[in-house]
Amino acid sequence: MAQIQPWRLLDWLTSLWLPERRDNHGATTHGELQRTIENQPTIQALGWVYQLLGIRSLRTTPYHPQTDGLTERFNQTLKQMLRKFVNNSGTDWDQWLPYLLFAYREVPQASTGFSPFELLYGHEVRGPLSLLREIWEGGKGKGESLNVISYVVQMREQLEKMSELAQSHMREAQQQQKSWYDRSARQRSFNSGQKVLVLLPSDDNKLLAKWQGPFEILKKLGPTTYQVATPGRPRASRTLHINLLKEWVPRPERKEVMLIRGVQEEEEVDEQYLPSAGAPGDHNLNHLSEDKQLQVREICNSEVFQENPGRTNIVEHDIVMKEGASVRRLSYRIPERLLASLKKEIDLMLSLGIIEISRSEWCNPVVLVPKKDGSLRFCIDFRYLNSISQFDSYPTPRIDELLERLGKAKYLTTIDLCKGYWQVPLTERSRELTAFRTPWGLFQFSVMPFGLHGAPATFQRLMDQVLCGFTDFAAAYLDDIVIYSTTWEEHLEHLNAVLDRLHAAGLTINSSKCVFAAAETKYLGHSIGNGVIRPQVNKIQAIGSCPLPHTRKQLRSFLGMAGFYHRFIPQFSTRAALLTDMTGSRCPNQIQWTEEAVAAFHDIQQSLRTTRRPPSSCLHQPENVPQRS
Repeated sequence: MAQIQPWRLLDWLTSLWLPERRDNHGATTHGELQRTIENQPTIQALGWVYQLLGIRSLRTTPYHPQTDGLTERFNQTLKQMLRKFVNNSGTDWDQWLPYLLFAYREVPQASTGFSPFELLYGHEVRGPLSLLREIWEGGKGKGESLNVISYVVQMREQLEKMSELAQSHMREAQQQQKSWYDRSARQRSFNSGQKVLVLLPSDDNKLLAKWQGPFEILKKLGPTTYQVATPGRPRASRTLHINLLKEWVPRPERKEVMLIRGVQEEEEVDEQYLPSAGAPGDHNLNHLSEDKQLQVREICNSEVFQENPGRTNIVEHDIVMKEGASVRRLSYRIPERLLASLKKEIDLMLSLGIIEISRSEWCNPVVLVPKKDGSLRFCIDFRYLNSISQFDSYPTPRIDELLERLGKAKYLTTIDLCKGYWQVPLTERSRELTAFRTPWGLFQFSVMPFGLHGAPATFQRLMDQVLCGFTDFAAAYLDDIVIYSTTWEEHLEHLNAVLDRLHAAGLTINSSKCVFAAAETKYLGHSIGNGVIRPQVNKIQAIGSCPLPHTRKQLRSFLGMAGFYHRFIPQFSTRAALLTDMTGSRCPNQIQWTEEAVAAFHDIQQSLRTTRRPPSSCLHQPENVPQRS
């Protein structure tokens, strides 16, 4: 026998198992290698093996890895295991590969329940651990030796039994995998003559593929295969799987480029850019007697009601950047027909000191957002700036807890600040971060603009400082201030105290949106007063008339609207559980409605129509307060 290198011997042993030899008495001893396998199996010999074992050879299509799922997954697993013990440079991975494959072959596979070696040879692999066990047990044999015929019959029976079990396990695993895959899959189809994009090899690199086209569908050959015309290529047409096709959507002609984002406006459609000055008008006090109207006017006749936003001296908003961040974003082109409106807004903000001329290297794009009345709201797109700046975690009040404090009040006053954010100055270092470009130059904000993710926390911190010590009769949710009292005399005192605090802080009030000394009013989407808290009627009507959503995004929107009033729906989480599960990332984007889902959808709508919040006096009784889990 020719001399064999040790590592070559180990390579051969790890490809099968550690050999053993029995003596005349049936005892097992360690064997020696007698000969090596010299000839590699040829394609013809491999075909004989397939025929003998009943294996059907299938060829896969290029750029369609779904057909090689097991192979692709095994390659990924193999790489992850190699990373555990190769050197830092990774150059010795090939030396460890045979031993890793040997260890992998003796581990049971999750889908079949057996190791690959067991399914191939019909018995467990004899590895290092088996050898170590035999040594510890004193070299005990495995039992009586069998003749060739008995061994073949026993191995065949064992292989058949293992094959049945493996196939049963595989069917269960495949059914589970299919159910998970189908949750995010959706049915697609194309018509003859329709334009599609095709995933084809790149001209620069044949190993890379990209979407090319458009090409035309010639005809449908099967449930998931189509014949696609590919002019200008070696083949005039190709038969392709639907996973390699994507609908072609032509771009509309580009005339005017502007980023427009639709928003849900508040109820008031007659909103003024800046409210008119002066004390409360008659429309705010008509529900009061003449004597009470006079008393309220005496209190409200102060400098706190102004036409322009004030400027507080209590806090400043500061933007803290993350290290290594910079902003210089491309601007959106403004259509010519909107330049006049934009120029008017710029001039107004300059005259009020809201913005100033900038020399900053930073630049944020301008966004014009349409409102219900057809006019446009001037905004700045601060999304990228928000992503690279630190977040302020200062809390805002819980709406449900805030409403419970107001339910018993007999007199309620709601105050809305005049452009509240614009009454908070920016620090000097933060001003240049808010710079934006217009056709008339570069400008930056001198006050806190709308759209900064830290702005709500800064403003809530300001209101908490202004109303410090008034928590028994006043509260604020951002710029929505509410004053609540049980007697008329107390309410006048409370109103006067809050107005004095606002004036001392340099804040101004939007009188057109204020309601004074009302028995019932609207606050934070609810109707409160007379000992009752209930949702606003128009909000409930909007939710009740909402049609069945078609996409996950629409369903999330509905659940968000209904969830805002979850306190009025008993066991809301249980009722909405089925709908919430349908919004998961593994579910199809197009909602597939079942009878149970439709019933749950209508049940939530009906509950909001009929459920009325009990009087707030009942809500403060401990025995009626639901316990949180």
